[in-house]
Amino acid sequence: MLNDYQELTTTARRLRRHIIRMIGAAGSGHPGGSLSAVEIMTALYFKIMRLDPARPDWPERDRFVLSKGHAAPVLYAALAERGFFPLEKITTLRQLGSPLQGHPDRKALPGVEVSTGSLGHGLAVANGMALAGRLDGRDYHVYVLLGDGELEEGMVWEGAMAAAHYRLDNLTAIVDHNHLQIDGRVEDVMSPEPVADKFRAFGWEAKTIDGHDFSQILAAFEWAREVKGKPAVIIAETIKGKGVSFMENEAGWHGKAPKPEEVEKALAELA
Repeated sequence: MLNDYQELTTTARRLRRHIIRMIGAAGSGHPGGSLSAVEIMTALYFKIMRLDPARPDWPERDRFVLSKGHAAPVLYAALAERGFFPLEKITTLRQLGSPLQGHPDRKALPGVEVSTGSLGHGLAVANGMALAGRLDGRDYHVYVLLGDGELEEGMVWEGAMAAAHYRLDNLTAIVDHNHLQIDGRVEDVMSPEPVADKFRAFGWEAKTIDGHDFSQILAAFEWAREVKGKPAVIIAETIKGKGVSFMENEAGWHGKAPKPEEVEKALAELA
């Protein structure tokens, strides 16, 4: 597990390089929302979550649900760096027979807790995991990452209502609030604002942070673990395509693979 911000920053840069390499090799994928979530995922997998890559089914492990399943590349990058599978498999993304499918498949890859991709389902599944932990008397924590465009799905708010009703204080949601979705600005397509206030109205504790600042991210996760009697949500303000200049804040990079020359340009920026 990593101990200081410099190590976390270095690891985040490696994850970004993996994302670019794997999507470039596949010729398809979702770079924008994968890159925006890198610091969140680095903090979770290398500092916050209780995990054992040698025992991906360890009953006491913390659980992570990637509700925005199209951002699978950032999950795969984190799992590979954490030792769940060999790094050389990174470039097999979306290839026939590869466990690195376009969306996560829990039956194909160790470390994937839930098969996701159909937006809006992840929070409800995370609720079930949190309830199961309570019923089984286990102290694991459940984390679920949602996209801000995903908040347009009604099922998210049914899940939010249920989590508060059952007082799931072993559940933390994170919203990757990069303000862009495939059709443009989230606020223009179907605005979910004010996000933090909406969660509070549903009975959650909410905190808004800079989703690329490790000091704020780690402090927010510590805050969430201290919330009792209700679930907690972290609204992480992020930049879509973060770390690659020509992808940043560009909705067109939501689901488009970089060409070979663009891969080289991106990797040079991330060197």
